[in-house]
Amino acid sequence: MAGSRLQDLYQTLSDHFGPQRWWPGDTTLEILVGAVLTQNTNWRNVSLALAHLKQEQPLSLDGLLALPVAQLAALIRPAGYYNIKAQRLKNLLTLLAEEIAVSGSLEEFFSQDIFFLRSKLLSVKGIGPETADSILLYAARKPIFVVDAYTYRFLSRHGLVAEESSYEEMQELFMSVLPPEADLYNEYHALLVCLGKEFCKKNNPRCQECPLQGDLPGA
Repeated sequence: MAGSRLQDLYQTLSDHFGPQRWWPGDTTLEILVGAVLTQNTNWRNVSLALAHLKQEQPLSLDGLLALPVAQLAALIRPAGYYNIKAQRLKNLLTLLAEEIAVSGSLEEFFSQDIFFLRSKLLSVKGIGPETADSILLYAARKPIFVVDAYTYRFLSRHGLVAEESSYEEMQELFMSVLPPEADLYNEYHALLVCLGKEFCKKNNPRCQECPLQGDLPGA
């Protein structure tokens, strides 16, 4: 039941919003950096921060690692929490440099088992499940569903999960009933972000205008 319902809701969202083709970024490294910078901010601010980084030098692992933390923080200032994010980014890039020294390239590193990669990412201070899974889905192209505040709001308001559900429980709901396809998970997550921004808002949701209005409990 949950499987067919989630598939039906996906189709309705896809018909309404159209293809999203996430994640914005010219390279795998840029997508990865963006996944860290987008914590607790909007994409417009992330875009400004990425633009500042690119103005400083072409984005490269060695180049970013060579930047002092204070300079990196100043460049990503538009993304907010810039001192914290600069250190988190440094932590992640250091891990990647160590792993690439063994595997040979970022692409080779990302070609490894998804659970191995996830454990490596989660071992980095400041990288939680949402950021790790965003990197895996959008940068590494691995089939793992990203859960964020928009996902929780959608699931809880449509009666698909209990209010106290954990990240893992919500992720499992999608991954247990949908085909393990990175493109599908990519589009679904992007569509839920669109839904959350335009209709399923935290405050003053536009339920009567929502494309999923007929699926709401009591509708």
